[in-house]
Amino acid sequence: MALFGSSETKIKAGDSAPRFTLPDQDGKQVSLADFEGRVVVLYFYPKDETPGCTKESCAFRDAYQDFQDVGAEVIGVSSDSPESHKKFAAHHRLPFRLLSDRDGKLRKAFGVPSTLGFLPGRVTFVIDRAGTVRHVFDSQLNPTKHVREAKDAIERLG
Repeated sequence: MALFGSSETKIKAGDSAPRFTLPDQDGKQVSLADFEGRVVVLYFYPKDETPGCTKESCAFRDAYQDFQDVGAEVIGVSSDSPESHKKFAAHHRLPFRLLSDRDGKLRKAFGVPSTLGFLPGRVTFVIDRAGTVRHVFDSQLNPTKHVREAKDAIERLG
């Protein structure tokens, strides 16, 4: 069990991103394949409306246009319901999709570790246009740093 490190994250840079289809905050089924040819910033967070998750999501919101300008899409994932995501997105004016991973299968497929053995981890994956993971950032305690890490990784993609 990793307390705050990334040693247990199964998917590493250079691996193919697991394929998925999950409902978003509007109940629409969203697949990774929907974004083929685009860079995807997939960030896993513990729970809607918690302090760190709100800071992280709002940081992605504030930088969303920067991601769009370079052809990248931001997608958040937690185990919250589509209804919870809809309220969270509306409350904080989040312009991107939030996916509901109710059974934790996507979190498990990416190997996102738990913190202290019970708190869902906070990990961001940058996936290139071909579906390959190019960057993984795992930090439960620095929620807003995920945006800078993702931007830097996309810049390195060129």
